[in-house]
Amino acid sequence: MAENKDVSTMRVSSKVWKNGSLINWDDARIHVMSHVIHYGSSVFEGIRCYANPNGSAVFRLEEHIQRLMNSAKIYRMTQSYSRDDIMKATVDVIRESGLTECYIRPIIFRGLDEAKPAFGVNPFPNPVDCYIAVWEWGKYLGDEALENGIDVCVSSWNRITSNAMPAMAKAGANYMNSQLIKMEAILGGFSEGIALDDRGYVSEGSGENLFMVVDGKLLTPPLGASILPGITRDSVIQIARDLGIEVIETTVQRAALYLADELFFTGTAAEITPIRSVDRIEIGAGKAGPMTKRLQDEFFKIIRAERPAPNGANWLTYVNAGEQLSANINS
Repeated sequence: MAENKDVSTMRVSSKVWKNGSLINWDDARIHVMSHVIHYGSSVFEGIRCYANPNGSAVFRLEEHIQRLMNSAKIYRMTQSYSRDDIMKATVDVIRESGLTECYIRPIIFRGLDEAKPAFGVNPFPNPVDCYIAVWEWGKYLGDEALENGIDVCVSSWNRITSNAMPAMAKAGANYMNSQLIKMEAILGGFSEGIALDDRGYVSEGSGENLFMVVDGKLLTPPLGASILPGITRDSVIQIARDLGIEVIETTVQRAALYLADELFFTGTAAEITPIRSVDRIEIGAGKAGPMTKRLQDEFFKIIRAERPAPNGANWLTYVNAGEQLSANINS
C-alpha cells in the first residue's frame, strides 16, 4: 500500500490514476499549453469516502461517475473509459492511498498532443485525459458550520444561464462564475454567496444547492433555475420524502430567503450546512433548525451505515470487496 504524502497539513495519496495507470502524485502534471489551461475545457466530480463501522465507503459513487460521464458527453469529450472503469479506478486509488476517509476528484480534460500540438478554441485536435486524485479534506465551510450555521450574502453576480453555459454539466469553466460569487462573499465578510438566475430568482451557492423550510415544507429551486443537479440535493429530497416531509421544487424570490424558517446548503463538500443569516438578516433562530438537524441526522446515519438509504437503494460502495459483501445493509 502506498504511503501518504504530506502537503502542508493535508494528507494526500501518493498515487494518482491517469488514463488507466497509477502514477506518482508529483508526476501528475500537464503542459502549460494544454487546452484546458487556456479554455477551461474540463469536467470533474467531487465525491467523498467516509469511514463507518463496516469499513471505508464511497457515497453514491455510481451517481457521481454517471454525472461525470454526462458532463463529458455534453462537451463532446470522447474518452476510452466506461462508467464502471472509472468507478473501479476510483476504488483502486482509495485503496492504494491507505486513507480511511478522503475527498475524491475525478477529472476529464483536453490536454496537449506534444508530437502534434494544436492551439486555438477548436478543442477537437487535443487529446482527452482522465485523472483521479484523492486527499483528506475536512468540513468545507468550517468544523462548526454544521452545527452553528454560516453567514451568507446574495451575490451581485448572476448564475450562468443554461443556454450560454450548460449549468447541468459540472465543468471547470462554470466555476469561474463560482469564484466571482465566492470572492465577493469573502471580501464582504461572509462565508458564502447565493446567486440569482437571469430572471432574478434564487439559483444556488458558489458550489452548493439551496433548501429552505417554510411552514413545515421543504422548498428548493428547480433545475430550470440554472442549478447543478446535485447528488447531495437528490439525497436530501429522497430522505425528506422518506420521512414524510413535503418537498416542493419551485422558483424562489430573493426576499423569501429572509422570511424562511430555516435555510441550508447541500453539496458533497458542504454536506448539509445550515445558514444562520442572509445579508445580515437572521434566519429563524440563527442556527441549525429542527428540520435541518433531522435531515443532517438521517443523512449521516446512512453514511455511518446505521440505516438504509430510501427505497432500498445502495448508496455506499465499500473500498474493500469483503466489506461490501458482508456489510451491505440494503441487501
